[in-house]
Amino acid sequence: MRYQITGKQIDIGEALQTHVKDELGSTVAKYAERPTDAQVVFSKTANEFSCEAIVHLSTGLTAQAKGRAHEIYEAFEQCREKMDKQLRRYKRRLKDHYKDRTEPVELFGGSSYILASEAEEAESEPESLQPVIIAEIEVRIPSLTVGEAVMQMELAGAPVLVFRNEAKDGVNVVYRREDGNIGWIDP
Repeated sequence: MRYQITGKQIDIGEALQTHVKDELGSTVAKYAERPTDAQVVFSKTANEFSCEAIVHLSTGLTAQAKGRAHEIYEAFEQCREKMDKQLRRYKRRLKDHYKDRTEPVELFGGSSYILASEAEEAESEPESLQPVIIAEIEVRIPSLTVGEAVMQMELAGAPVLVFRNEAKDGVNVVYRREDGNIGWIDP
């Protein structure tokens, strides 16, 4: 597994990098057979350290966890424990969903746009009904089944996931509803 361990405006020493590689590697190896790479980012806000870890699996799934504490090692341990809990919770599904899959999840390119909020436009009358685009970001859209999409959304801790439905070959959306259930949009 490839590791990218960085710090935002803080120095990450060799001891911490070794600790992260050993601990995160053993945690992920328990549940995922073929992890490809991991990104771990440490940062500090006032007197609190935070750690964010993103692990990409060869199947195309991504697991993500965050931890915060007053000590940097403790922040990593919280993050690692959350990752462990997520992967443990989905271990059976990870193995069942990908038992028959011989190829990794196929990813398609797409664009994501950030639009200006209406608060910024409230000062003056808009010239047209076209929104103002602030940024354009390249995104990857995975080709998954609905069950895999729900699992991916939960692993990433995301409120919504856009995916290409393998069964119908169309773009679908799964999202977390306010009542806690999962919604699925199949146009």
